[in-house]
Amino acid sequence: MQPEDYSSALAAGWLPIRDVARQTGVNPVTLRAWERRYGLLQPQRTGKGHRLYPPDQVERIRQILTWLGRGVSVGQVSELLQRQEHQPLAHNLWQEQRQQLLQAIAEQAERRLDDLFNQALTLYPPATLCAQLLLPLLDSLQQRWQGQFGAELERVFFHSWLRSKLGARLYHQNRQLGGAPLLLVNLSQRPLEPGLWLTAWLCVSAACPSEVFDWPLPANELLLAIEHMQPRALLLYASDSLPSPLLQQQLPRLLASSPVPLLLAGPASQIHAASLQDLPGLHLAAGPLAALHSLQHLELLGSAQGSPA
Repeated sequence: MQPEDYSSALAAGWLPIRDVARQTGVNPVTLRAWERRYGLLQPQRTGKGHRLYPPDQVERIRQILTWLGRGVSVGQVSELLQRQEHQPLAHNLWQEQRQQLLQAIAEQAERRLDDLFNQALTLYPPATLCAQLLLPLLDSLQQRWQGQFGAELERVFFHSWLRSKLGARLYHQNRQLGGAPLLLVNLSQRPLEPGLWLTAWLCVSAACPSEVFDWPLPANELLLAIEHMQPRALLLYASDSLPSPLLQQQLPRLLASSPVPLLLAGPASQIHAASLQDLPGLHLAAGPLAALHSLQHLELLGSAQGSPA
């Protein structure tokens, strides 16, 4: 890269490694290891061999940090990133709407967030909103929250708003539906799991009553809940890597004892795909939309009486 090209690259937002380290919190030694040992990054080189990172590479670093924060080993990240890259890019109109939502979240502007969501809800069905607006929005937020001051404030504000918004819809739609519910349980370490609530919203919108437990439960108490509630299926949602006792002991025991179909949804199903594929009877889904499709394939949706509001 010639001197004039170097200046043009800096003007276009390309960053030297020291600035990337400052922005992302990843030290230069680690950035070089991700490039050399794992092929995760592809910076350009100047004539003197110095690295320059274009904006898409900086975004990729934040994606890597998101997966590492979920308990994924660095050796697994490349495959997970490739799956993300195969997803189609959203239209500019959706990008504009996501930017408006991001700004409202950054400012904790609840009324504006409400208005933006309600406006979109009048124009598009839940599955479209989930695919084009809310799931990409969550990805953008996860990347923005890596090492940023105020990230926890944004996280708590948005997750609380989302649970309140979708919880109210679940309540009203459940009252108009009959039949056995789908039981959804949060296995993540944090409460207010957004993927759990999006999955429940999609299912209740497909005429399936849905009950949400937004907190992990021991396997034996899950069986007690199944006995009392008689659900049509049990869906476990986890965004993080699962602890070994749950993965190797409790989940197989639950599978062997549960009288209803069992699904594991969320990023954990991708993180542990290799070890989970040998568990008979366990259905895996990468996220809310995949969970909806899996439940439809199993013919577990749409059999309730009544219709959602």
